[in-house]
Order: sequence, then structure tokens, then C-alpha cells
Amino acid sequence: MRLAALLLLSTCSVVLGAQTASADLPVQCSRGSSYNPRTGKCVIAVTPHPPERADPVTRRQSTSQPVSKAQPKCVSSYSGKDVPCKEGGSWWSNDRDCYVSLADPQPPKSDPQWEGHRTGAIYECYSPGIVGTRMYTFWSAASPAGPAAPPDPRILALQAIATMRLRAIGIGIVPEAQPGRIGIVGLPTWMWVADPGQHTWGPITRTASSAGYSVSATAKVQRVVWAMGDGTTVTCTKRGTPYADSFGKGASPDCGHTYTRQGAYTVRATSYWQVTWTGIGQSGTIPLDFTRTAVITMGEAQVLIR
Repeated sequence: MRLAALLLLSTCSVVLGAQTASADLPVQCSRGSSYNPRTGKCVIAVTPHPPERADPVTRRQSTSQPVSKAQPKCVSSYSGKDVPCKEGGSWWSNDRDCYVSLADPQPPKSDPQWEGHRTGAIYECYSPGIVGTRMYTFWSAASPAGPAAPPDPRILALQAIATMRLRAIGIGIVPEAQPGRIGIVGLPTWMWVADPGQHTWGPITRTASSAGYSVSATAKVQRVVWAMGDGTTVTCTKRGTPYADSFGKGASPDCGHTYTRQGAYTVRATSYWQVTWTGIGQSGTIPLDFTRTAVITMGEAQVLIR
């Protein structure tokens, strides 16, 4: 069919080429084509065959084929054979070619096994060899991988933190960070945590679990560092005391500052959290910090003399 169409198109082109040499003669098109007066050419309409449809039975069978996934294997390089991926509380590590378990109890950080590290853990490794059993200890920053290895406890700790919804403190300050509110230079400025609670101050505890293992994490603010906008910072380890009119011109007992020049100041309050976590035989700490800002205005008192 395609060959016939090509031959017909070729014939039409030859006739058209001969006839268009004289504008007075009409164009004679071959059978199966039509003359287009706008273009002065013969046009052949060719309808392509629709693509062959796959046999529905074959298609259903191909889509219903189960997809097999290769399961990770635990193989000993000594014997070249598969070994159980878990034995008691230990799991097989193909990289280390041994069964790995967390040393219990963990040696003190001064022990040479730590190699000077302060994080991570000490693990025991034993390999059932051809003759006897090879065993040693080693330090690792993360839990050694293996098809049956427990999850990384730090990852679970981060998952627990994600459910805490921690956020920056609400800024409590006098003078207030509102239009029309002006503090007086030389008088004490008071700062405090306006909304103390689990999510802004702590403590708050959450647990994350995976594959039968759990890690618990507890978060609490250690300090709030106030950058006052005039080049000075104030570190407060307490929430601060909310100001009341009864305090008059007195200074804050636990978190305050005094400005010496008038102007608008951007105050930045950064809360520093410490998260302690424990689980799967390990423990650690994760630092976090959150910042919130506010703008206050300081002015000078005007003395009127009559």
C-alpha cells in the first residue's frame, strides 16, 4: 500500500511539473488524487493503517506477572555460603564479614577503643570461621549496616524531634513592640518568654519506633540569647519575668537591658535547645535553635520648664 502511494505521488508530481510549465493548460491529476487550485498541486490523501492491537489475553497475562525483588543475602566469605542474617541480638554485616552487636556495657570514653571519639558506639564483631571463631571490638559513628541490622538510633531520634513541633519563643518586652509605644533611654528594658510551654520552652518528650526498636528524645531550652540591636547581647537561662506596672522603674531580676541612645532597635531572641535521646543501646544529644525578632523604639524624656 505504501509503495503504491509513493508511485502515485511520483506520477502526480511529474504531471504537475509538466503542466505548470504552461499557465494556460489545466492540471491533469492521476487517479486517486485531486487538484488544489490554491496551491496548483495534486494532493493525495493517504490514510495510515491503525497500529496493531495487542492480544487482550496476552496483555492481561503480562500485567498480572508478579514482580520479584531480590532479597538481600548474608554471605560468609570464609565458606562462600549463606548464613543466618540474625543470631540472637547480633546481625550479620557483609561489609565486616561478621556478626555485629553493641558492646554492653559501653566502655568509658577514656578507653582506647573509642579512638578519641566522643560520639558513636563500640561494637563487638565475631565471625564463625572454618577453624575457631574470630572476635574483636571496633568503634563506629553509626550502626553497621546489614540486612537484619537495627535502624540507626539517631535517625529515629530525629523522627521523634519532628513530632515535637518546636518553635521560637514569643517575645515579651517592655517597651512593647507596637506602634506608638516608646521606651525611655536610661530606664530598664525587660525581656521574657511570652508563651512558655512544651513547644517553646520544654521539656517535651517523644518516641519514634521502627522494626520493633524505639528511641525516646527529650527537648528543653538551655538559654535564650537576646541580641538587643545596639551591639550588645544578653544571655538568659530563665524564662524572664513579665513586667508589671507595680515594678515601676526597677530592673528585671533575671533578664533585662538598658539602652543609652534613642532610636529604633531590632531585637533578636534566639532560643537554644538541647535534645537528649536514648535507645537501641545508645544515647546522644542534638542541639537546635530558633529565632524570632521584634522592633522597639527608644526615646528621650523631655523636661518642660515653665
